[in-house]
This record gives sequence, C-alpha cells and structure tokens, in this order.
Amino acid sequence: MPAFTPRSILRSSPALEQSEGVGARVRRSIGTSAVRNYTPFLMLDHFKVSPEAGFPDHPHRGQETITYMIKGRIDHEDFTGSAGTLGPGDLQFMTAGRGIVHAEMPRIDKDEDGNIEVVEGLQLWVDLPKELKNCEPRYRDLRAKEIPIAKPSDKVEIKVISGESYGVDSVKDLAYTPVWFLDNKVHPGGKVEQPLPIGFNAFLYILEGEVMVNGQRFKQFTNVFFNDDGTGVEVRVSDTASGPARFAIIAGAKLDQPIVQHGPFVETSREKIMHAFFDYQTGSNGFERAVGWESEIGKRMLRNF
Repeated sequence: MPAFTPRSILRSSPALEQSEGVGARVRRSIGTSAVRNYTPFLMLDHFKVSPEAGFPDHPHRGQETITYMIKGRIDHEDFTGSAGTLGPGDLQFMTAGRGIVHAEMPRIDKDEDGNIEVVEGLQLWVDLPKELKNCEPRYRDLRAKEIPIAKPSDKVEIKVISGESYGVDSVKDLAYTPVWFLDNKVHPGGKVEQPLPIGFNAFLYILEGEVMVNGQRFKQFTNVFFNDDGTGVEVRVSDTASGPARFAIIAGAKLDQPIVQHGPFVETSREKIMHAFFDYQTGSNGFERAVGWESEIGKRMLRNF
C-alpha cells in the first residue's frame, strides 16, 4: 500500500442559503454559479424544512439522489407505489433512471419541550453513467442501525455510509455510480487520514465546527473540493477548538461524459433534455404512470396554504 499523501485543495465554496421546493430553505454548495457541477456530483443541498414546507410532486430523470437525514423525519412517495419514512441517521438512495415522479414531505414532530422540530439533512444528486440513464427507477433505504462505525481513536468516530474507513466496510450495492460517503465527528486534537480510490473526485462539507485542511482553516457550511494528486484527504481539528467538528467526506467516480441539466432532468445533450420534457408532458417513455397521479403526502401543501 502506498504511503498516505494528502490531496491538495482545488477550491472552497460557502454553502449559501436559498429557497427551494415550497417554503424550504437549503444551503447549496454544488449546483450554483460558483460550482455548477463536479463530476459525478450535480448538486449538494443542506436542507432545513419546517412542517408547512416541503417538496411536493416533482419529476426526475437521468440521475441518482442520496438523502441523508440529520434531524427529524421525512416521508416519501412516488408513482411506482413506493412510500416510506426516513428518520434521524437514515438514508435513501434513489435511482431516477428513465423517469420518476415523487414527493418528499416533512413529518410534524415535537421535541421534549413541545416545540415543532425542523427537519434537517443532506441531499446529494449524482449523475448516472450514460449507459444507465434509461434504467428502471429503484430505491434502496439504508437505516441508521445498518451503518457500521469506525473508531480509529478516542477522538474520532466515522459513520461508514458508503465506502471504507480504517478497515471498516460499508453496506454494498447502494447506488449505480460508485460513491463513498463518510460522516465524521472529530473532537479537538483529533485527525482523520482518509484514503480514497484513484479516479474519484472528492469534497468535504462541514456540518458543524471548524476544521484544518492542509494548514488552512475552514468554517461551518463550507465545501472544500480536492484535486486528485494524492492518495486521500487529511482533516484535523485544533486542540484549542471550542468543540467537536462534524463533516462529510464524499467521493465519486469521475464520469467522462457531457452534463446537460435542466431542472430535475440530467442528460448528455440538449436534444435529450428536450425529449425528457416532451416525455414528461405527454406521459411517455418512462413517465406513463405520471398521468393523473398525485401523491397523498403532497396534498399536505393544500391543507397548509
């Protein structure tokens, strides 16, 4: 095994808050004018959704989405008849493939003081290889209890959602596009040396606290993107930090193909995007079940407004 050498930093970008869905707020750090895409990644949203907001019925084609719940619970439902609920620490890997229409709506839960909880999580959009863009839609839920944990020291805990860390392997076959997803919690004075596969792009998103990467300090809600000139990523938390840091290290196999995206549709040419809109509007070529379909959970919006 080659000696560990940290990747150099390509750039960093703050996750600026904006509106999305109906009444929802997200911090987006991929899929903006600053970082349009970073193959295979198309979008990263750190969302916070109040009970009166949500993401009612909407289509997708040509990508996969990974939803990771941090707080609260969210319901999902689609035109294939699939439905369920994600709770804290749960994930959903959704392959849109040739077409899907679904809704994602927060549950109304109260904390110990009787206050309504805000639903929080990450949603990552991942491009599909061109030869798989016409596959059938599918889901794979990963529950918090299924996720193995690596503890390389008393200052570091890593949830190995996808990939490998310190000899701990994740659950397999979660998505078509190879992606590593590691949720790290590091206390002051701790560090992570995370090897990554060759040919993967990688970034680090800071959920809480501050971290040091290659001698540079980065704050909460910052996304740090890496070059592929080393064997992995090194992250430290200063021993003088006021508390632990929590950050996601995410890496994915580079796809050598054009990215043409318009809203929820991702193809390899403008012509295919036009076909996607036509198919959705006419209920054809993957969107047949969209004709006349309405989710039950999406109707909550009608009751709230």
